Amino acid sequence: MAYNAVEMADWQISEEAEKNMPLPEAWIDKLGLEKSELLAMGRLAKLDFLKIIERLKSRPDGKYIEVTAITPTPLGEGKSTTSVGLMEGLGKRGVKVGGALRQPSGGPTMNVKGTAAGGGNSLLIPMTEFSLGLTGDINDIMNAHNLAMVAMTSRMQHERNYNDEQLARLTGMRRLDIDPTRVEMGWIIDFCAQALRNIIIGIGGRTDGFTMQSKFGIAVGSECMAILSVAKDLADLKERLNNITVAFDKSGKPVTTGDLEVGNAMAAFMRNTINPTMMCTAEYQPCLVHAGPFANIAVGQSSIIADRVGLKLWDYHVTESGFAADIGFEKFWNVKSRFSGLKPHVSVLTSTIRALKMHGGGPKVVAGKALPEEYTKENLGLVEKGCANMVHMIGVIRKSGINPVVCINRFYTDTDAEIAVVRKAAEAAGARCAESRHWELGGEGALEFADAVIDACNEESEFKFLYPLEMKLRDRVATIAKEVYGADGVDWSPEANAKADMLEKDPKYADFATMMVKTHLSLSHDPVIKGVPKGWRLPIRDVLIYSGAKFLCPCAGTISLMPGTSSNPAFRRIDVDPATGKVSGLF
Repeated sequence: MAYNAVEMADWQISEEAEKNMPLPEAWIDKLGLEKSELLAMGRLAKLDFLKIIERLKSRPDGKYIEVTAITPTPLGEGKSTTSVGLMEGLGKRGVKVGGALRQPSGGPTMNVKGTAAGGGNSLLIPMTEFSLGLTGDINDIMNAHNLAMVAMTSRMQHERNYNDEQLARLTGMRRLDIDPTRVEMGWIIDFCAQALRNIIIGIGGRTDGFTMQSKFGIAVGSECMAILSVAKDLADLKERLNNITVAFDKSGKPVTTGDLEVGNAMAAFMRNTINPTMMCTAEYQPCLVHAGPFANIAVGQSSIIADRVGLKLWDYHVTESGFAADIGFEKFWNVKSRFSGLKPHVSVLTSTIRALKMHGGGPKVVAGKALPEEYTKENLGLVEKGCANMVHMIGVIRKSGINPVVCINRFYTDTDAEIAVVRKAAEAAGARCAESRHWELGGEGALEFADAVIDACNEESEFKFLYPLEMKLRDRVATIAKEVYGADGVDWSPEANAKADMLEKDPKYADFATMMVKTHLSLSHDPVIKGVPKGWRLPIRDVLIYSGAKFLCPCAGTISLMPGTSSNPAFRRIDVDPATGKVSGLF
């Protein structure tokens, strides 16, 4: 049954749906699990990934469906809502369906954007647990990451205080000779804490650490989170955690977590994070929640592990990529799929009238402020002009060999005439197109959408990567800039060019993934520029090295690894009832 999404808040819908939510034991029969494969944790459960994959290794995979979007407004365009709505629509069609979504960060949850559980009748439940730490994966990642920083900073202190003979006699350690001006890692916290972007640590005496500049990033931007999202199993996770580049020594050689002898302890903290958490939609389709990397600074995908499990457990598996197709889909296409070896059947391009109007020249959209009336009243001219962004994204997806399904994520203020404009433009660009009212009506509102996806899954695709792995870093970036973003070329800063030259000459980095770092609010590097910009070049100012995840991350423009908290954050409205323990104000 669908609830009245226009009158009920998301938390009210979640609360009603949770009354009949399957408890952990129910999933054993629903999913055909062995009892030992389900790890109950209160109202939720983790799935024992290694046991399930081993038992089902000979079972054929289901259909693999990726969900992405056009360039979003700062409010987002409902990829999570669309992913959940698609699961519900497929469920109404009687197919065995499930999905995988990312875990939300405490930063956006306590700031402006809020949780990432979907909305209306296309919700992931239980919402409160989902939004407040879930089963502790992010906490384990913070502990593992910050332990590496403890290992490095204490090592620098001891190397300053002891000569080589004392260091060997007292600790058995060799001198790593870390250059304090070339430290790659910082600390992490799962909040938007701009006051911690640039800090000085180690103030005090000789036993109070090593005095130097340092920094904090947000937890979901940690390389440990990126590693969890691409790791294939526990052995792979452990190996990658031992290969993180923490800093460089004074001769320019990398110093890794393995050199600091901390990688194994990091793996101990993260040993349970490889098991996805079982949740469900408001209509009780199963959904795995696993990993939560930001897409503008990392891979931005639900994990390879969750996708492997889902493809074995159900016939249609829906997975979400962060932000728009120029970022999320590009990384799914050329990084995640290359790492996993899994071939997608179809990609869904989430589109909204609101975002298309913005790209057509509509007024600025600001999170936390009321939408201008252009976005809530019919304006066919803005929609028609804005469709260029959608058509561009269709072209990006088609370069992978996939013919996408455009999902018009319909809001109740959208008009039939506006929907018709979008449908005409999408079909003219060669894509399937379906209107979906899953937010308002749940699965019943997503039947046309579900049917279009089923049809697309039955069509053979010629999936291919954008570039060969043998291509050099700078050539890869040029290819992505021109073919995906629409840039005329790439301009490298002297520092970034020197680093790229060093990386291209070292065979150790030859098979590293190219993980672009770019704003999600524009096809370009400038978040202010909307639509499909022409006549511009992509500036690259730096290249980050994630040697554990095996990513090289060219940075386009200025991207902060630590977002800021706004003047009117969500935490001002969040409360807990001391009599019942019930949380309010999250949604």
